[in-house]
Amino acid sequence: MFKTISDILKWIGSHFLGMLFVLIVLMVIWPEEERPTSNANLQEIQLNGPILNSDAIIKEIEEAKSNTKIKGVLFSINSPGGAVAPSIDIAYAIKELAALKPVIAYGGDVMASGGYYSAIYATKIIANPGGMVGSIGVIMEGANIEPLMEKIGIKTQIVKQGTYKEIGTMTREWTPQERQELETLTKDTYDMFVKDVLSARKLNPANAANFADAHVYSAARAQSVGLIDMVGTKQQAKKEMVKLSKVAEPKWKEKDKMEQFLDKVSSQASAKISSYLFGMKATL
Repeated sequence: MFKTISDILKWIGSHFLGMLFVLIVLMVIWPEEERPTSNANLQEIQLNGPILNSDAIIKEIEEAKSNTKIKGVLFSINSPGGAVAPSIDIAYAIKELAALKPVIAYGGDVMASGGYYSAIYATKIIANPGGMVGSIGVIMEGANIEPLMEKIGIKTQIVKQGTYKEIGTMTREWTPQERQELETLTKDTYDMFVKDVLSARKLNPANAANFADAHVYSAARAQSVGLIDMVGTKQQAKKEMVKLSKVAEPKWKEKDKMEQFLDKVSSQASAKISSYLFGMKATL
């Protein structure tokens, strides 16, 4: 775990200053331009990398919901999951959007755990033939660095009120009582996840073990257990969006060049971090 964290920090450190400098220069010299697609009727919203915060994507979803010119949204996902609350925020924002206009969730490389949770309320879910889908489960982990502390001669001093106030500590092994409390917490979250998937996808609870035991599926197998509606490429997902939205002349909303640059930087950083956090990834 420590090597993974070290590698991530090393990569960020070696690239961050350069990206920040380029960003500042572009913000200063880049001319403002009018949006070339003010008459757009379709929009793509992207969710890339680990889900740590939902504010930016919620803003995009809300703007698409209030824009009467937008008749349909392609929700493109490439995420191994992340924090529980932001994933739920996104899922329910998509649910509200799908109540007003069609939403297709498209899973590219990875649509797993919180990434899949975010997609469940879309009008239709499509995954790339080479993509991975599922991982409906919850995990909580932490290191026990007590042996290392003993080796270098460090001891902790703690004052606390409340039996579970020190729960999840790294400075010692968790007590059976603490572990049971964390088991209960993860079980509650898992049950909520499964319940929402069953409701959103209209699946039979009796078959929950077939899809909800943290299995990671190929797109074809995900379709066979009901997690997605169709296996297809992004181009096919866009064609399906045109059908659902019933627009006569599809025109996709485009981001200006600055936004495209920021998305590219963000996507590259997210992909790098995802490669560390989600190692079970096939390559061609």
